[in-house]
Amino acid sequence: MPEIILHHYPMSPFAEKVRLIVGFKGLHWSSVHIPNIMPKPDLTALTGGYRKTPVLQIGADIYCDTALIADVLEERAPNPTLYPSGVTSASRILAQWADSTLFWTAVAFAMQPAGLAHMFEGTPPETIKAFGDDRAVFRANMPRMRSADASTAFALYLERLEETLGKQNFFFGTAPSIADFSIYHCLWFVLRGGPVAKILEDFPALQSWRARMAAFGHGAHEKLDSGAAIAIARDATPGKSSGNLDSHGLAIGDRVVAAATDTGVDPIEGTLYEATKSAFSIAREDQRAGRVVVHFPRLGFELRRAK
Repeated sequence: MPEIILHHYPMSPFAEKVRLIVGFKGLHWSSVHIPNIMPKPDLTALTGGYRKTPVLQIGADIYCDTALIADVLEERAPNPTLYPSGVTSASRILAQWADSTLFWTAVAFAMQPAGLAHMFEGTPPETIKAFGDDRAVFRANMPRMRSADASTAFALYLERLEETLGKQNFFFGTAPSIADFSIYHCLWFVLRGGPVAKILEDFPALQSWRARMAAFGHGAHEKLDSGAAIAIARDATPGKSSGNLDSHGLAIGDRVVAAATDTGVDPIEGTLYEATKSAFSIAREDQRAGRVVVHFPRLGFELRRAK
């Protein structure tokens, strides 16, 4: 089978979500470290400009957004499952809440002054400024939550998660689901904030749960050069299209634009390659990577005809 290649950087919380999923599933993967801010020329050769982290590559197929990446990994290795029987839809809904509402609350909480000072300790001022400028563009017009509001909201969410978890090993019972991985990476990011992470000590059930989750590890992996990843894409053929479940008045081959609808909204242009109920894909030609197909989930992304 074609190798699994994850384009990520160590401090990315959403990358931690995927790293833990591949560990849970016992998958072997190749690790390509990417810059944590734009520009990302080697990754752009594959994606066409997608701004978020991580990105999953399998040959000439490029997968964006961790919700879709989780589905791809589930198809690759169905057991152990991310979607236990009877709670599949509920776990997806809780995961979506965690990846959006909980995540941005956790970020605002962790990046209050004490957390910021810990995260960027020893970092040159120009590097900090470049990171801040990049994230300002990334956030687009998303309102920034104030520290006081984030502290109140995050504490309340932790109380509710603690009560929901109760004496269970995981949020939906004895086995983890996609919801556990989405909640975990939010708390993992708060831990990066040093002194602000003390808030987690007041929630013993969540503390034990975090230890169980962390024990899955990141699986067996090896480093891969970004240039080698581009060569792999160039030498591969994208997977076959399953057709077009049209909801936009578009036909296969039409020139289209895909873009996230919340943050990192940079448009990616190509031709429509596939559209299903839950995802769509566009084909691109790149001078270095050749013909690649970039895949997006329906939720959280828009698809429109190119002007």
